[in-house]
Amino acid sequence: MSPPLLPQAWGTVMAIQANYYLVQVDQSSGSPLLCTRRARLKKMGQKVMVGDRVGLEEIDLVANQAAIASVEPRKTELSRPPVANAEQILLVFSLVEPPLEVWQLSRFLVKAESTALTLRLCLNKADLLTDAEIESWQARLGHWGYSPITVSTLTQSGLSLLQDQLRHKITLLAGPSGVGKSSLINLLVPDRTQRVKQVSGKLQKGRHTTRHVELFALPTGGLIADTPGFNQPDLDLLPEEVIHCFPEARPQLEQGTCYFKDCLHRGEPHCVISSDWERYEHYLTFLAEALEQQQYRSSLHSEDTGMKLKIGEAGERSYEPKLESKKYRRQSRRTKHQHLHSFYNDHDFKNRSQGSDSENHD
Repeated sequence: MSPPLLPQAWGTVMAIQANYYLVQVDQSSGSPLLCTRRARLKKMGQKVMVGDRVGLEEIDLVANQAAIASVEPRKTELSRPPVANAEQILLVFSLVEPPLEVWQLSRFLVKAESTALTLRLCLNKADLLTDAEIESWQARLGHWGYSPITVSTLTQSGLSLLQDQLRHKITLLAGPSGVGKSSLINLLVPDRTQRVKQVSGKLQKGRHTTRHVELFALPTGGLIADTPGFNQPDLDLLPEEVIHCFPEARPQLEQGTCYFKDCLHRGEPHCVISSDWERYEHYLTFLAEALEQQQYRSSLHSEDTGMKLKIGEAGERSYEPKLESKKYRRQSRRTKHQHLHSFYNDHDFKNRSQGSDSENHD
């Protein structure tokens, strides 16, 4: 029987809610400990994220509690979603119900490529297509530079191959809503029941079922993070970085260099990037978005636009007008009294002046 108190141990942060952290202790098959963070870490500005390797103190196995005393340096760090030490991203899309949209898939792929993590692509609901249709999608995405795994959460086909790619890795699961991410986690982590909602039959779009980032331990080894569902990931790239997020364009970049150093590959003279690949139009669209963002950021530095950045719970960005503080701020009583005192003094001075003038006139 384990002692109720341990002097110190290390573990991995599995989930965060409010000011509490669920930490799975190394080499322990028990439930995660409910932990708080030492005040000195807060004073140091040390943030604790899901996926962090943390040192624990005051471990009480009876009360299932402990305190986080230290955080190891991170190997990787993502801000949206907030996950530390992730090694790869698993993008999950459905082939049908809802149907696979190439523009949406391309946007997710570019966002995943920008993280510099290993990218895995999984296509779900393969049982609803013929073998010829699946081979067509695999060939098409092969030209994009990807080798997707086709699975079915209904028949569990392709599940063992997917498990091999997730083994002993910290994997970030992402993709649009309604594609079967929660159902897939239920298969990968049998003892964890996720809330699963049906896809809206009218709109053919999924409903969000995940609210917070959380790590789940895989029986075959490794951890997988289910992230809050989102439909339009924010690319947030510099214009010169966009082309490097397209695997099919990289061989062209390796063959030579463009004539202009600041070439953006939009048909400039002596550009090494051709336009005869399927996603070239996608590249131009995402490039235009990056240029617009860059121009907006430049305008923020050059002058005050009167707009402020607002970040939502799921990390989405929006801008709203700033309130003019002078117009909406309530005047203090002291200032009011000063104005009244000045008014009465000025008024009394004028009355006295008028009285003296009339006496002199008489």
